[in-house]
Amino acid sequence: MDNIIIKGLSILAAGALLFACSPMDKDDHQLGQMATEEGLSFTQASSAESANIITFTNTSDVKGVALWDLGNGSSAKGDVVTGQYPFKGDYTVTMTLYTAGGAVSTSSVITVANDDYSLLDTPGFNALTGGADNLEGKTWVFARYTVGHFGVGPADDAPGSGPSWWACPVNGKDGSSLYSQKFTFIQKGTIMKWENDGRIYTNENGMNMLGISGTLNPVVGDYDVPYVPAESYTFTLDEASMALTLSDGAFFGHYAGTSEYKILNLNEHELSIYCKSEAEPSNAWYYIFIPEEDLKEPEPETEPEAELTAVSLSEDFEGDLSFAFTAQDMGARTGVYSNPAPVAANSSAKVYAYEKSEAFYSNLSYVFEGKKMDLTENNKVRVKVFIPSYNDWTTEAGVAGDWITNANLLPQLAVKLQDNSLGGDAWTTQTEIVKADLALDQWIELEFDFSGVADRTDYDKIVVQFGAEGHAAPGLFFFDDFTFGK
Repeated sequence: MDNIIIKGLSILAAGALLFACSPMDKDDHQLGQMATEEGLSFTQASSAESANIITFTNTSDVKGVALWDLGNGSSAKGDVVTGQYPFKGDYTVTMTLYTAGGAVSTSSVITVANDDYSLLDTPGFNALTGGADNLEGKTWVFARYTVGHFGVGPADDAPGSGPSWWACPVNGKDGSSLYSQKFTFIQKGTIMKWENDGRIYTNENGMNMLGISGTLNPVVGDYDVPYVPAESYTFTLDEASMALTLSDGAFFGHYAGTSEYKILNLNEHELSIYCKSEAEPSNAWYYIFIPEEDLKEPEPETEPEAELTAVSLSEDFEGDLSFAFTAQDMGARTGVYSNPAPVAANSSAKVYAYEKSEAFYSNLSYVFEGKKMDLTENNKVRVKVFIPSYNDWTTEAGVAGDWITNANLLPQLAVKLQDNSLGGDAWTTQTEIVKADLALDQWIELEFDFSGVADRTDYDKIVVQFGAEGHAAPGLFFFDDFTFGK
């Protein structure tokens, strides 16, 4: 249903206007002489469709232009007009006859014996209540999974800037009484039923105005205050002024000292309202409700499935880097470095320095973003390494736990393949190859062959780790000509 923006049509739920029509309006009346009140008269007749639909006919003995106040908040023009009265009660109908000599009015009180809620077949009432045939009514709850379902802004600008001071994030009041509030609107009798968990939500100023002590909510702030609603209330919906008023001091679960709300948006799937706070005159509070059946926790966002790709890497560290490692808990000297031993085995000017810190799990890694490694052919890591003898290989250091079997730095290199989507649990499904007891003070070439797991399709991360993990012993290592491929 389209959003309701109504002009010139007033529909009041407590003895007010629905609408009026004038099937015989004319603009070419022949105006007669000045009429007297005694010469004015009109008749009334209920329609066969409903006793609450009444036709009024001008029976005055002087011709003129008849304008009508139908007593239900509407006006009409013409000798024959019709008004609708959904609610029982007394209504004063006034006809004013304009003639060449002036204008004269006459009034009559009509009595409507019974309610006829079928006449409330309007966009606003139908959206709010589910229609006259929906005897159970329509239940609304806070749209807790929508940003701004609860918020506050300046009253003097309302609703211009909306909740510009603060807009509640998704589920931002979880754990408070705010989300226990339910409001059922029933068209027949214009009844509103309010349910909660025996508490309402407000801030300190609202609590003080309400005069009931509450409990400060330590998780989301402000107060949960004991408050059990009455069995039922009534409501007034004015679609002309876009106003919604609750009876007997009722409010929409958050106490701001008022029962009068302005409608920003009303359709089958959303009721968006605001009010100016009586507890804090500078504040305007904003609320968004949705039908209870529409309240569904959104599905968690899932990462798009990564494409299986025969990826490769190659870096000699001599110029601009073709890729960059991510350093975890590494020492300050980690990065491109001058070759500590430019000899025939590796005469490169630049290599990569790996400084293990005192952290337990120092490492370098690279993730193939948006891809999974096709290991069918590209499954080997090759690298040149240089391990200085001046590292302290004997001193034992602190360890991460009793499962760590050594507490000192080791002359070794481990390369691991991991599933980065597992985060801190990536080690649980990893494949690791360790080259241990490596020669010192010389460049050596190593190959890590992962062809044994060529059928794995979950890996997207390469981890490089010198010196062994789980201990706090620091050390400095160098490597060069790092490749991953066939």
